[in-house]
Amino acid sequence: MNYDIDSGKLLYALGVVFATAAFLYFIRDVVFGLSITVKAALLFAAFVVFFVAGVALQRDILDVVGFALAGIAYIVFVGYVVLRYEPSETGTFLLLAVSAGLFVTLGYALREWNLTLSRRTATGIVLGLVLVSTVLIGVDAAGGGVTYDPETNESVTVDPPRTGQDRGVVSMTERVGTMSATNEFVFTRALALPPLRGCLLGTDFRTREEVWVGYDPARFEQPNVVRGDSTLQFGVTADLLVDVNQTEPITYAIERDANCDGERDRPTLVINTIETAT
Repeated sequence: MNYDIDSGKLLYALGVVFATAAFLYFIRDVVFGLSITVKAALLFAAFVVFFVAGVALQRDILDVVGFALAGIAYIVFVGYVVLRYEPSETGTFLLLAVSAGLFVTLGYALREWNLTLSRRTATGIVLGLVLVSTVLIGVDAAGGGVTYDPETNESVTVDPPRTGQDRGVVSMTERVGTMSATNEFVFTRALALPPLRGCLLGTDFRTREEVWVGYDPARFEQPNVVRGDSTLQFGVTADLLVDVNQTEPITYAIERDANCDGERDRPTLVINTIETAT
């Protein structure tokens, strides 16, 4: 049995594998800080560049490598668009149908029309796409990102609990403010609400008692993106502790952008925004 392996083809295959991994990592929105619109445009540009390279480099198996990379770039592009823009079922069907027609047409053009491009023409197309991509990246960087503006109520009043417990405390969920996510630029960007944390001061409970603070709707129900020139608002809720023997409503003052140090002369909820690296 012949176990000889073509080293050149093996290296080509490894190149395709690593390019696929690079595409998938690129769409995770953890590098470069680009908008969703520009990322989708760059993926489509990569598809065109690799396809043009495949047409122009009709030697050995470089053309096959070029077409393979073009196909992978396009598949990642379609998946990214569907995942981030969340089109309707009809929109997804049309996107897939158009994509099928596109590749059938390109395959027919290669086999039946003997589609070719000179090196000079291919180089011009690639340089043009690189220039357009560079401009898009520059415009995207100048457009800024999504700004998050928390607004909290001055106070929140919690009614006495209804429980059969004889002692202890219970947690009551109350709305304590809102978080606005604003995208003032035309490109669609990813939504990444900053995590929140809270603590209670000025109560009979343990000082600096940490409490849950989160968003309404919950993360799994939130949209993935903020479209251009738009603002999304989310409720901010907190679990407030109340003594089971409380018979009268209790009012918590609300403070924002403060730490949990010090004492308060009245029940106070302190809300902090947790800064995360981008």
